[in-house]
Amino acid sequence: MTFHDLHYRLIADLRQRVHSGEVTERSLARITGVSQPHMHNVLKGKRLLSAEMADAILRKLDMDLLDLIESEEVVNFQNR
Repeated sequence: MTFHDLHYRLIADLRQRVHSGEVTERSLARITGVSQPHMHNVLKGKRLLSAEMADAILRKLDMDLLDLIESEEVVNFQNR
């Protein structure tokens, strides 16, 4: 698993959360300190999600990197 894979999974998770109504683009923008249109473009893949923005989102949503790794990958990682 690469950083790019984790980045992609975080964006996909955020898109799903916005789609389900759990969070809004506006709330994600507030968390990261960017405008709502900027966050919209991040979620659409037109702009990059910086490491600082990703960290802020992970903290606020009480997530960690293991949440982005599939469960069987976690088991394989922990058994190393």
